[in-house]
Amino acid sequence: MARKPKKKPAAGNAEASLKDAENRDGGDSKVEEAEEEKRELSPTEVNERKDAGEEGEDDNEEYYEDYDEAYEEALAEADADASSLESSPPSSPGPPPVRYEPLPTPISSKDDTASDKPVRVYADGIYDLFHFGHARSLEQAKKSFPNVYLLVGCCSDVLTHKHKGKTVMNEAERYESLRHCKWVDEVVQDAPWVISQEFLDKHNIDYVAHDALPYADATGAGNDVYDFVKKAGKFKETKRTDGVSTSDLIMRIVKDYNEYVLRNLARGYTRKDLGVSYVKEKQLQVGVGINKLRQKVKEQQERVGQKLNTVASVADLNEWVENADRWVSGFLEKFEERCHVMESAIKSQIQKGLLLQQSQIKERTDKFLTNGTKSGKEGSSHPKRSTSKGHTKSSVF
Repeated sequence: MARKPKKKPAAGNAEASLKDAENRDGGDSKVEEAEEEKRELSPTEVNERKDAGEEGEDDNEEYYEDYDEAYEEALAEADADASSLESSPPSSPGPPPVRYEPLPTPISSKDDTASDKPVRVYADGIYDLFHFGHARSLEQAKKSFPNVYLLVGCCSDVLTHKHKGKTVMNEAERYESLRHCKWVDEVVQDAPWVISQEFLDKHNIDYVAHDALPYADATGAGNDVYDFVKKAGKFKETKRTDGVSTSDLIMRIVKDYNEYVLRNLARGYTRKDLGVSYVKEKQLQVGVGINKLRQKVKEQQERVGQKLNTVASVADLNEWVENADRWVSGFLEKFEERCHVMESAIKSQIQKGLLLQQSQIKERTDKFLTNGTKSGKEGSSHPKRSTSKGHTKSSVF
């Protein structure tokens, strides 16, 4: 690769000399020196420099030729890249992702900076399937004051299952999830369902942070859990994040339950690990096969339609094409109907097989029990031993 030659300042062009000085030295001081040099040059000195430049042209002619060739190659490559970019269509931008900006930090006043003691804020909840909605609520509690020590209470499995329902994660997993949140300073395990003054005094809590929705207490009268702290003026409201909650995440899983089961079966889990019966497993597998078959039929139908449109554009066969469309659609309808019949037949065969297995197991069990009963009776009786003629019969004990 040819090196770039050093440019020499031209005496007759002030702008060119300034640009050369900037490219060579990259500083304002060098530009000033170039301007002073240009102002101090006399006409005789300019002519002398021109003569010196002409004498050195012969020595550097080969060097300049190599540089020109490399420069032309670089221009050609740049033109090729530009043409390729123009020929390729621009990719269509996708939908903009949802971005959740961090919440603003409160500005500390003179009173806040004067006291080093942090405000102890308490937030509680279940925190099952800990997600960013939980984290954003804890962020609001952490930023409710300029200096906050955030305590987060998490209810145990016993309280949660009693007052709210079953959880996906057990209490140990929920405690550990909270410990890994950067806004949390301390995790209070086995937190009470209803906050009392004794609990606030025990942990030196100044404020309680939670969303403003009323939560029923354990009395069954519909009283708000946070009514006590709200009346005491120690409640800090936080905002819920729309579009995400533990219930929503569980509903997503339940909605696509079959797909998740098939995915885990493909990954090596057994139906017993997933709590799926034998009939359910076979039903899902048959459903996947039928869906693949339907997709192939749909693709074939589209290909046939494209070919028929091509034939119609080449020749005047509109009437034949219309009839062919009806024929093909009728065939596909019959084919899909037969697929449903085949699916029902497979299900019935599976159920018959299961019933046959159950009946065989029952027969073997009954036979085993019958043989066991007979053998027990025979063992309890006293078998007789017949003797030869002339000898008496005696019992064997």
